[in-house]
Amino acid sequence: MSAIDHIRRYAAELDAIRHDFHVHPELGMEEHRTAGIVADKLESWGIEVHRGVGKTGVVGVLRSGRGNRAVGLRADMDALPMTEKTGLPYASQTPGKMHACGHDGHTTMLLGAARYLAETRNFDGTVHFIFQPGEEGCGGALAMLEDGLFDRFPCDAIFGMHNRPNMPVGEYGIRPGATAAGGAFFDITVHGKGAHGARPEVSVDPVLAACQIGTAIQSIVARNISPFEPAVISVTKIQGGDAFNVIPDTATLAGTARFFSREVAQQIEQGLKRVAEGVAAGLGCTAELDFRLIFAPTVNDPELTTAYADVAAGLVGEAKVARDKEPGMGSEDFSFMMEKVPGAYIHVGNGPGATPHNPAYNFNDETTPYGAALYAGIVEAQLPKG
Repeated sequence: MSAIDHIRRYAAELDAIRHDFHVHPELGMEEHRTAGIVADKLESWGIEVHRGVGKTGVVGVLRSGRGNRAVGLRADMDALPMTEKTGLPYASQTPGKMHACGHDGHTTMLLGAARYLAETRNFDGTVHFIFQPGEEGCGGALAMLEDGLFDRFPCDAIFGMHNRPNMPVGEYGIRPGATAAGGAFFDITVHGKGAHGARPEVSVDPVLAACQIGTAIQSIVARNISPFEPAVISVTKIQGGDAFNVIPDTATLAGTARFFSREVAQQIEQGLKRVAEGVAAGLGCTAELDFRLIFAPTVNDPELTTAYADVAAGLVGEAKVARDKEPGMGSEDFSFMMEKVPGAYIHVGNGPGATPHNPAYNFNDETTPYGAALYAGIVEAQLPKG
């Protein structure tokens, strides 16, 4: 029996678990109920459980044979601060919170793999099931790392996955090297001198300076970053003043940057500081930059990428595995774990439907066996029995 068919035998139970997570979404670093269910399920299958790793994270440990190598499998658990509009019978019952990125499905797929591996034990070594909190910009990966994740649970390789809406169920997509962008948030505060709106000559207008800075920022990617290095800088917020007839003392800009290397991130940070301070000075103002790295670039290890894709092809056939998937400008904090331990990150088809972070989004239960079987298969491939 294939791993997919084996897991389908208890698909109804996995679906019920996923629906329960969906009804009761929890935001990043608040996943107490979710983590409790995960831990209880793992223990019921005879898996050693460690709770509270990185606050609300859970790590399950399963050993088989005498092998001294270890593999980590990671899934994220948190929801988003959004109001659900799916109309599902198991829609969120928590106002203003929903699983709009499929982390309920990711958690369920890893649970399915854990149960399968606990039942079959067709591997030689140790598996660490890493259930991560706070992926959605809440620092969950870093929290687990700061709590000694890989000191306490050493891994030779780690693997993660994400559902991909509008990729057919039963298909996978991956690429070696950079596969998801790193991300940063920035705030620029411009200081000037306030005055009456009818007397701009006695002011030093920070709003005018902020507008000019917002335009000049676009020169960084166009003129300072190599055209062979994809990068994005988006100003998404400009604020200044509270009245129609008052020039304020300060104005602020905020936005996000995306990049595929730490070096480009540094170039962007330096460029933002130079442009903000220089443009502001030219208009008689001063400016301060606060640049915060939220996600590192997600970079797949080439050998592990091939191994992951090979397992996927063994499950569904080579024609259903895209081995050179186009990289995305979205970000993923699994990247911080992959900076510590070599790994690979793959997309699994979720079928037609709304994209993540949309109030109409829903994870497709038909995807669960394909994700769970791939998690299990990469363990068997990386930790083969002698």
